[in-house]
Amino acid sequence: MEKKSYTFDEIKLKLVNYCVYQDRCHAEVEQKMREFLLIEEAKEEIMLYLLKENYLNEERFTRSYIRGKFYIKHWGKNKIRMNLKQKQISEKLINKCFDEIDEADYEKTIRKIYEDYASKQKGLKEYQKKSKTIKYLMSRGFEYEKINDIFD
Repeated sequence: MEKKSYTFDEIKLKLVNYCVYQDRCHAEVEQKMREFLLIEEAKEEIMLYLLKENYLNEERFTRSYIRGKFYIKHWGKNKIRMNLKQKQISEKLINKCFDEIDEADYEKTIRKIYEDYASKQKGLKEYQKKSKTIKYLMSRGFEYEKINDIFD
């Protein structure tokens, strides 16, 4: 199938709409631009336009991503950090934006996931249940030290 060719302004509009639909990071926009086979100068011009007009804002994206993954998906900080690094977000920005997660909410979420998961473990000794539940929480991205602090 033949790819449809677009003018520079059409591509720019498509990328604006892409950023308006949901907060995006630089890596996602660059990936989207690869679909349009643009020359470097055109890519740079579009990126500068998106940044200047505030369609593309790395801090806003990071804060939104952290809120969504924690409050909706119930991911821990380790998993969120790892996924943001895959999106080429700097460690400094990630650490700065983790204030989006309230510590009381974080502990409450760990407790709730712990209780929900532990209650589903049938026919296991108490230490096996605890061990399995801690492993589950760690797979969700919660820190071992934080889990231990809460349940010791």
